[in-house]
Amino acid sequence: MDPKVTAILDNYHALIVQEKEARQQLPHVREKETGPDTWMRAVGPQTGQLINIIAGSMRAPRILELGTSYGYSGIWLAEAARAAGGHLTTIEMHEYKSAFAREMSQKAGLAGHVDFLVGDAVQLIAELAGNFDFVLVDLWKDLYVPCLDAFYPKLNPGAVIVADNMLKPDSVEANQYRAAVKSKPGISSVMLTVGTGIEISRFQGE
Repeated sequence: MDPKVTAILDNYHALIVQEKEARQQLPHVREKETGPDTWMRAVGPQTGQLINIIAGSMRAPRILELGTSYGYSGIWLAEAARAAGGHLTTIEMHEYKSAFAREMSQKAGLAGHVDFLVGDAVQLIAELAGNFDFVLVDLWKDLYVPCLDAFYPKLNPGAVIVADNMLKPDSVEANQYRAAVKSKPGISSVMLTVGTGIEISRFQGE
């Protein structure tokens, strides 16, 4: 892997460790805070490596990331996009998070392989043209099913969907998403105990 990318990932990994230690000191932190959200809520190294391998094994993949946050998973996906001759579109509702992610992608030398969009995920998905080969779903869980409904018609045959946080934190919305994705025509799906739990789904085509 490019040393620039490795250096940025190492930077993120240090931030992830710091956040984990801080959360242990604040066990009652609300999942949704008031004011600026300073938590990274990153997918973690294992999930990052896995999505990098899957997306990077595709030919010129069009990748969609829902929930840019501070850009950690986007580095893994942008590196895969560059290696495979593809492109990443990443969506975030907060401009300050997207700006941080954009800066990190520039430092990693990956900015030319990423489009950063800010706004309502469901609306932006509807406005995007063309189809997708890989989708990472990692935003607020109440948006998982609405986003699935929005991007499902835009999946290419063979497309892979990875949904994060299926086991932790436990939620009704995670179970609703798992049921919803398995109910879609042409979808096969499995839950893996990687990181905080990921549902990996493949679209065979209708």
